[in-house]
Amino acid sequence: MPDAPIAAGVRTVRVPDGRIGRIDRYVADVTGLSRSHVQKLISDGRMTAQGIPLRANMIVPAGTEIRLDVPEPVALDLAPAHDIPLRIVYEDADLLIVDKPSGIVVHPSAGHHDGDTMVNALLARAGGAEYGGIAGVARPGIVHRLDRDTSGLLMVAKHDAAQHSLMAQLKARRIRKTYQALVAGNVAAAVGRIEAPIGRDPKHRTRMAVVPDGRASTTGYRVRERFTGWTLLELDLVTGRTHQIRVHLDAIGHPVAGDPVYGTGTSRRGPEGLGRLFLHAWRLELTAPASGELIRATADLPAELEVVLESLRAAETAR
Repeated sequence: MPDAPIAAGVRTVRVPDGRIGRIDRYVADVTGLSRSHVQKLISDGRMTAQGIPLRANMIVPAGTEIRLDVPEPVALDLAPAHDIPLRIVYEDADLLIVDKPSGIVVHPSAGHHDGDTMVNALLARAGGAEYGGIAGVARPGIVHRLDRDTSGLLMVAKHDAAQHSLMAQLKARRIRKTYQALVAGNVAAAVGRIEAPIGRDPKHRTRMAVVPDGRASTTGYRVRERFTGWTLLELDLVTGRTHQIRVHLDAIGHPVAGDPVYGTGTSRRGPEGLGRLFLHAWRLELTAPASGELIRATADLPAELEVVLESLRAAETAR
């Protein structure tokens, strides 16, 4: 990534020698813009070579000069939401770390309109202050996302430089993200690593799957606690693909408890008393954008998940 986030205006990017893969990924890497932002510029005809609009999957020869026309951000009418719980785990002048509840999406998107997202709750808290804007106007301050039904730690940048720093750390895999998940069955190995490429499921386009031509994906895990029929894991998200933990665990025969998409039968229902996906972003370790100091943040399991574990522990004791 570059030393500073790209600003609005016309920029030229020269394709280097050697294979660069998809042009949208390459431009996102060298400009500091999010890939979704670059794809939006492509769909709007704002990324061209010799006056010809480019497509995201085009192969562009070495030496090609790509003209990128980045417009000024357009203010969106994102209504602040005061009725969404917002628990701050860490805050400094550059960023917030928020403990997101399950059942809430991170930012507005198709099917999730403004008013019911974490972005709306953040806007209400900011009281008119700005967040970083390099991920696109619909994602002020957002550095990464959590699935709607996943709870836990979410980083939010207060300005562009902080957002750029955090996105660069993510790309370089310098941020450690650790989750807790209750999974179906007895995971035999106490410690393991899942390395399997993830891409769009060819049979179900709304799902992800392990597929031969998917993107390289790695998840590490450690057994934290065992129960009859269930295992509590700690998981290190080495890469950050869509639904990665859920797809990887399903692929090894241990889907996450309460998963309505990848679970089936008992695993989909989960243990008695579970009413949501048992996946929680538990711990973050990152470098502070300004000071370079190490930040460690932790969010305990929500009460509704702890209740389930206490029930499982009581059942084990009674056996």
